[in-house]
Order: sequence, then C-alpha cells, then structure tokens
Amino acid sequence: MAEKTQDAKEISVEQKLKALYDLQTIVSDIDKIKILRGELPGEVQDLEDEIIGLQTRLKNIETEIANINAEIAKRNQNMADSNALIAKYKEQIDNVRNNREFDYLSKEIEFQSLEIELAQKNIRDYSVAIERKNEEYEKSKYLLEDKTIVLNEKKEELDEIIVETKQEEERLREDAKKIEAMIESRLLQAFKRIRKNAHNGLAVVYIQRDACGGCFNKIPAQRQLDIRLRKKIIVCEHCGRILIDPELAGVVEESK
Repeated sequence: MAEKTQDAKEISVEQKLKALYDLQTIVSDIDKIKILRGELPGEVQDLEDEIIGLQTRLKNIETEIANINAEIAKRNQNMADSNALIAKYKEQIDNVRNNREFDYLSKEIEFQSLEIELAQKNIRDYSVAIERKNEEYEKSKYLLEDKTIVLNEKKEELDEIIVETKQEEERLREDAKKIEAMIESRLLQAFKRIRKNAHNGLAVVYIQRDACGGCFNKIPAQRQLDIRLRKKIIVCEHCGRILIDPELAGVVEESK
C-alpha cells in the first residue's frame, strides 16, 4: 500500500490530470449503465415491500375473521345453553308449588330469552363484520396478485438489463480500480467529493468554447493558458470542477 501511494505521488501533474479524466470517462460510462437500469431497482424494492405488507395484511385479516368466527361459535353455544335452560325451566314451571317458585322460573326464562336476543344481535353484528373483512380480504388479495405480476415483470426486465450490462460494468469497475491506484488518496477523495456534488456526476471537464465544460461559465484567457500548461490542478471558480484542456481529453478544438 505504501508503494502504491509513493507511485501515485511520483507521477506528474499532467499524468494526474490524464488519470482523473480517464477515471471520469469510466465512471460516466458506469453512470450510463445505471441510467439504463433507471428506477427499476428502486421500483422492484418498493414492490417487494408492498407485497410483504399485503401478505401481512391478509394474514391479519384471516386471524381477525377466525377470531370473529370463534365469537360467533361462542354465541351459538350460549343460545343452545339458554334454550336448554328455558326448556328445563318450562318443564319445572308446570310443577311449581308456590308463586315464589313460579316468579323465579319466569324471570329465569325471561333472562335466558334476553340472552338469546343479545347473542342473536352479536351474531348479526359479527356477520356484518365478517362480510366487510371478506371484502377487504378480496381487495387485498386482488392487489397482491396485481403487484406480484408487476413485480415479476419488473424483475424480469431488470434481470435482462443486468445480464446485458454485467460484464461491461465489471470490466469498467476493474479499469476504474487500476486508475484509482495511480491517483493519490487526497486527490482521489477530492474527485469523488466533486463528483458527488455535481448534478451530472462530472468532476473533470475540459474547456469548451473558452468556458467550463461543466457549468459553461467563461474562463479568463490567462487561466486557460495555465490549464494548458498542465503544471497544476486548476478548478472552476464557479462550479469547483477540475479543468483540463481539450487536447488532454483527446478532443480536437474547432477553429475559432
């Protein structure tokens, strides 16, 4: 690692500038591959998250419906118990010995009848709730099926692009690593910082029509001369990008 740093320090400013521009060209090509993929990776991730959410919702609805059915079963059992008690009390009421026993049994029959009415009301309410839950379940199920179809289409599209660009991207990344090894750490970090802040990812640009190739602000003649001499690294006063002359970038200038 120490030897690599030493080598990076020993190269000339012109070589550093050329290495930076070559690195910029490579990472720009990688950017183009990412643009080709577009928003697909993010869309795939969002769809996967939505599908997980829908699957969880469906499981929750199934649990809620099961719980409601359990409550309905309880109410049905309560009604069966109440009907059994009413039958028992009616049988007993025929053999009462006094008014007190008659009143007691009558009140018990009335109470059990009210319990049956309450259970019937509960069952009706629960049935409505189940109907709504079933509707919600079907909507969520349909949405899940639709999202799954879209996800599969997006993943297939993304996979095709990845297969088509994988080898090229791997080659570019290997080339980028080789060039990065030639550049001193401080300068490389500056390059990455500038690139990160630039909206188009360009950290190194060449002069175009006497202007910065990044922000297109005019560059004074003396500064252009300094850039062409390649004796020091010069950045644009307006956008902070590293500036090089067109010849170093392999560009033939148009006649003025």
